[in-house]
Amino acid sequence: MTIEDLRSRVQRDIDAGVLPSAQVALAKDGELLLFETFGDADNDTRYIIFSATKAIVAGAAWILIGEGALDPDKRVAEYIPEFGTNDKDVITVEQVMLHTSGFPRAPLGPPDWADRDKRLAAFSKWRLNWEPGTAFEYHPTSAYWVLAELIERTGGMDYREFINTRINEPLGLKLGVGVPKDQQQNIAEIQNTGEAPSPDELEKAIGIRELPLGEVTPEALLGFNDPDARAVGVPGGGGITNAANLALYYQALLHNPDKIWDPGVLADVTGRVRNTFPDPMMGVPANRALGVVVAGDDGKASARGFGKTQSPRTFGHNGAGGQLAWADPDSGISLAYLTNGMDQNMIREWKRGVAIGSLAASALD
Repeated sequence: MTIEDLRSRVQRDIDAGVLPSAQVALAKDGELLLFETFGDADNDTRYIIFSATKAIVAGAAWILIGEGALDPDKRVAEYIPEFGTNDKDVITVEQVMLHTSGFPRAPLGPPDWADRDKRLAAFSKWRLNWEPGTAFEYHPTSAYWVLAELIERTGGMDYREFINTRINEPLGLKLGVGVPKDQQQNIAEIQNTGEAPSPDELEKAIGIRELPLGEVTPEALLGFNDPDARAVGVPGGGGITNAANLALYYQALLHNPDKIWDPGVLADVTGRVRNTFPDPMMGVPANRALGVVVAGDDGKASARGFGKTQSPRTFGHNGAGGQLAWADPDSGISLAYLTNGMDQNMIREWKRGVAIGSLAASALD
């Protein structure tokens, strides 16, 4: 397989009218091998990367862990006393980052999420759905609002400023987490495309007839077209960047230039699986390290959003709508694939991600 095969696969969905635009970047040895945009956009276009944002925010936390300012084993309430209500005082930082903390659907949305005092007030009201540390359920935004506050309490500055000064500036990257309204040019508008699969199609593909209801709805994703939502910098899903910057961020995680991260910490947080609880939707072990997903060697990597040709050590974090972002420590390759087309056919979206991931991982073979 070649880079041209990867390009052709990305182009296919544009030609078929399934997606309005897409952008792909492939990198190795700290350099881009491919950066191209397809459809109604160009290389200056930025995309909302949804939950791929989590690996960037986690990267900020990893810096603080390496400096000894943030301890994953400590309870969140030791850093954020306002959080320790309603039996949440037992939750650890690690559980927050592993999505085992027990408040996956805790409510916090616009406009309150733009106000720190209102975020803290929401923390104090949240209640548990289950005992922390006993199960895995993906926390789309709630856990990462807590992680953002942990970064602020231990890093001494706004979490968005911390990402800019400690990650973007030293790496020469533009990973937008909180983009001011006057700097929102060239951001691709989110568009819903396609039709949702039927219950029969869902059951055949993943064994369930109905997707569990949650906050990641088509309406919620379209909400990130709002300039106010883009300006907030939702730490669990509001990142804005292009594929080149995202692929190069993962190169930085592989090569750690200027030792931005403590090397031992970086190896641990991206390589040691700490959460093997079953994913309630996919039925496979979650395989989560501290802020990223690890492909694993059990043959289930594609159910975790990876391709079929990466090494088991591949780590990354995808995003809603089919955003892909990962790095393979064995091959040295990193991939970022972004689109503004929210394909309502999640089976087709999943197959697309597996195909693109597989082609990217073997593009240099």
